[in-house]
Amino acid sequence: MQAFISDLSDRLKEHTANRRPLVIHGGNTKAFYGGAANNASNGATYSSSLDMRSYSGIIEYEAKELVLTVRAGTTLAEIEAAMDAENQMLPFEPPRYGENATSLATIGGTVAAGLSGPRRAYAGSVRDFVLGTRIMNGKGENLNFGGRVIKNVAGYDVSRLMTGAMGTLGVLLDLSFKVLPKPAAEITLRFEMNETIAIQRMNEWAGKPLPLSATSWFENCLMVRLSGAIAGVKAAQNKIGGESLENEAARGFWADCRDQSGVFFENNLCAHEPLWRLSVPATTPPLQLGLPQLMEWGGALRWISGAADTTSLRAKVAAVGGHVTLFRGGDKSVGVFHPLQATLLPIHRSLKAAFDPADILNRGRMDNF
Repeated sequence: MQAFISDLSDRLKEHTANRRPLVIHGGNTKAFYGGAANNASNGATYSSSLDMRSYSGIIEYEAKELVLTVRAGTTLAEIEAAMDAENQMLPFEPPRYGENATSLATIGGTVAAGLSGPRRAYAGSVRDFVLGTRIMNGKGENLNFGGRVIKNVAGYDVSRLMTGAMGTLGVLLDLSFKVLPKPAAEITLRFEMNETIAIQRMNEWAGKPLPLSATSWFENCLMVRLSGAIAGVKAAQNKIGGESLENEAARGFWADCRDQSGVFFENNLCAHEPLWRLSVPATTPPLQLGLPQLMEWGGALRWISGAADTTSLRAKVAAVGGHVTLFRGGDKSVGVFHPLQATLLPIHRSLKAAFDPADILNRGRMDNF
């Protein structure tokens, strides 16, 4: 792997010297997300890409210490197979997209996109479980941040900065994660209730000592997953009630939520409509946007399907303390990500200038830059 690192450093230095953009990718399962890669430079167009899949493999897995270190091109399938043998998991439930996506999606793309699944609101996001990173910046410098233990950072946590940066700050090389044991028991409960009551219930339950691990509401149906010790899960079920789902059906349901592939999302794809991802305070009342909606994360994540005026939608969501992402489809020229506050934009641009001064890395994927 040292030859890969050396060649990559030389390549990045050459691209920087010529200000030639470079598109970084793994399995390309999340190519739909973020701004379109822009390879234009000095009036010419290049199609230079960096495929990270050859830089793969598990570097170290200390199951007793709950720490996993892998190369960025390692697939989720390989990682999950190793953790299954130890009855452990990546707690943020990383999504994967498309046919055979489990075998294609890489851990580097997962961290670069910064996307988490249904467990995120109750266990934490991908950023919360990244312990350390090794990256190569746009200048071809090999840099290490964080470490392989849980308490490893003093000062600015650059490892977490790389999460969700869409590869615009550096090429992810090695990644260390905190992992957790799989829960001893898990059950999914179904409730019939409208949106207003569902928001109230999800927030009431989140404030109590209940082993919540996922929630989802769509078309007056609230689904709640409980995970933890057998006795605790049974006690919680007796307390909140609901109709339980068969294990296989429950696993399929939450996999659909994780990968945005259930009925709501399939209808969106078939209709070729824009899919909006709204992040709002969990207690936010129904937004009354007049479009089909699905809620997750206790009401904090709301998916909206359909054409909408971008400026108006973002203004309404910002008014309640949230932000909007054009997750899939639609006109990306309006901006995929919610515009940054004026006070934050200079900070983002300064970071970009420090890590990638020639702007060669995944140009265009983060439209805030």
